[in-house]
Amino acid sequence: MTSSYKLSWTGPQLDLQEAADALSEILTPPPGAVSLTKDDPTVEDENAAWRLDAYFDEQPDMTAVSALVEEYGSLGAAEIEELPDLDWVAHSLEGLGVVRCGRFVLYGVHDADKLPDEDDDIAIRVDANQAFGTGHHPTTAGCLTLLDRFAGFAPKSIFDLGCGSAVLAIAAAKLWGRSVLASDIDERSVEIAAENAALNGVADSVSVVAAAGFDHREIAAAAPFDFVFANILAGPLAELAPAAGENVQKNGRIMLAGLMSEQADAVIAAYENAGFRLINRLDQPTWPVLLLVRR
Repeated sequence: MTSSYKLSWTGPQLDLQEAADALSEILTPPPGAVSLTKDDPTVEDENAAWRLDAYFDEQPDMTAVSALVEEYGSLGAAEIEELPDLDWVAHSLEGLGVVRCGRFVLYGVHDADKLPDEDDDIAIRVDANQAFGTGHHPTTAGCLTLLDRFAGFAPKSIFDLGCGSAVLAIAAAKLWGRSVLASDIDERSVEIAAENAALNGVADSVSVVAAAGFDHREIAAAAPFDFVFANILAGPLAELAPAAGENVQKNGRIMLAGLMSEQADAVIAAYENAGFRLINRLDQPTWPVLLLVRR
């Protein structure tokens, strides 16, 4: 992705998360990438300042940005920085190297010669692109780690909702040798997901459609599912809980990620109300991963 502008805010973590959700879901066009990090990682105080950076291909409408962020957290004016013409995704990935999540090993083309040689490794190549989910973010890595722990559960029907770069769909196809349906609301992400499936030799196993939530004829035809990935954001996760209850098979699993630690209880409650029960979770400092079963 070539980003021309970066908007930055500092403030409380939860306010920034609300602003990040709003920027990604409501602003048109949305930012090409959003990152939320602690301003000083060494500070453990819950009131420590965090930093939100949003990258745009062209200068955003600052009036719309200001109005939106004022509504979601009252963070005030953003710092805007014009960036040199650089592929920021590729630039950021160059130094990240190979990522291991249980048996899953994610790498970019620039790290192909660094892959470990383990018989039971499942290698997934994800090159720099515009879709979320390279495996370097804790949500994707956490899903893969938890998936590896439950590899013995071999579902017949699998759905990756909000697939981004399709890392989770590819992982499931390679792990279980099953067909996987994947979706994303963004057309470019759908294209990238299909390209990544082909790159990893599972083009015949991974089908990708453009859809919001479960609202698509191919999704409806394939439902109910035995296993669903949903690595998106806390707000959409909670909103999708009733539809998930209708589209996940009895005793089927759903893996939820993209929520923050402070949002976990609310998301779990939404899914319990929809007929799910929490059976495991991967707790990380900021980004937990939840595994639930439909009762």
